[in-house]
Amino acid sequence: MNLGAAEEEESGAELLVPAEIDWQKLDKSKFFCLGAALFSVVSATLYPVVVLKTRQQVAPSELSSIKTAFWLVRMEGFRALYRGFGTSLMGTIPARALYMAALEITKSNVGTATVRFGFAEPTTATIANAAAGLSAAIAAQLVWTPVDVVSQRLMVQGGSSSSPPYVNGIDAFRKIVKNDGAKGLYRGFGISILTYAPSNAVWWASYSVAQRMVWGGVGWYLSKNNGGESEYLRPDCKTVMGVQGMSAAMAGGMSALVTMPLDTIKTRLQVLDHGDENGRRGPTVVQTVRNLVREGGWMACYRGLGPRWASMSVSATTMITTYEFLKRLSTKNQEVLT
Repeated sequence: MNLGAAEEEESGAELLVPAEIDWQKLDKSKFFCLGAALFSVVSATLYPVVVLKTRQQVAPSELSSIKTAFWLVRMEGFRALYRGFGTSLMGTIPARALYMAALEITKSNVGTATVRFGFAEPTTATIANAAAGLSAAIAAQLVWTPVDVVSQRLMVQGGSSSSPPYVNGIDAFRKIVKNDGAKGLYRGFGISILTYAPSNAVWWASYSVAQRMVWGGVGWYLSKNNGGESEYLRPDCKTVMGVQGMSAAMAGGMSALVTMPLDTIKTRLQVLDHGDENGRRGPTVVQTVRNLVREGGWMACYRGLGPRWASMSVSATTMITTYEFLKRLSTKNQEVLT
């Protein structure tokens, strides 16, 4: 699908927005190999923010992000900011591969189908992006939920959690399965789907809409400075990346705000008060909500909003620019890069 060209009526100049690279145009082996390397670097950069967000969500009282960070480093050392990273990374690679495959396949197929039904291009792009985000999130959670459960248990070791000490990810995996069975690895799976599937659908749909809005502003600006010198306006690489990054940040920030309560409940279910050796079952969603409200009112559901807002906005900006760059590196026809 193509985002289309934005035509500026005042100058008559036409903004040539780069065409989107669909699934059929990608070299799959290059796409997945380069993707694993690029996103591993991105994950390593953003991981400390995820640790801070998780610590704040399971804390019995409210602490600011800065205080949490200083306390964590002072009491447990800098390595605490990367606790569970190895486990997270090993699970992230296959999960992200599933995510990207489901995203691109769904986007391509749904986009083609909606065009046949006669929808306008903006509507086609929004529907295809929303469907792609929904299917990608569901596919990825099959791998991501067990990884989340294990890595989050490691993240909160040394904090206020009642979790038993784990030597490493493998040890945590074995103890979770021993105490809770295989289903213990999928604690919070249902609410993860409820959190991430709609969130991804909204995010990708919002990203599509935001791109059109930002491109409209860019087209107006370039048109004003064109002075009738050219019939066509071709944005450079920096402009393209800037538009993608700004659109991603807008979509990521809104998604973080809307889904924060569900994410807090999900984290609590996966980390706190899990089943013990005496057969005690973990709390339900309703009990988890009651505990949160009792601890700090309804605003307790928004603990960790600062790190999550920052994480999702920065992550979305970084991820989407990396992802779009990856697609251009992996295209079968390298002329797309020019």
